[in-house]
Amino acid sequence: MPKMKTNSSAKKRFTLTGSGKIKRKHAFKSHILTKKAKKRKRNLTYFTTVDKTDVKNVKQMLAMK
Repeated sequence: MPKMKTNSSAKKRFTLTGSGKIKRKHAFKSHILTKKAKKRKRNLTYFTTVDKTDVKNVKQMLAMK
């Protein structure tokens, strides 16, 4: 079998933590920011982890399987 290719868009969007979880950035922080509250924009700044339901698909895109 040939090697699995890593999805180019996925490798730019996701990173692994030391414990093996997958980090991602929040969406909705790029434009149309005037109508969004300061608190909402501030909370969208930080990283979070990928939900357990999506982990399998993200790992497949990163060719980690």
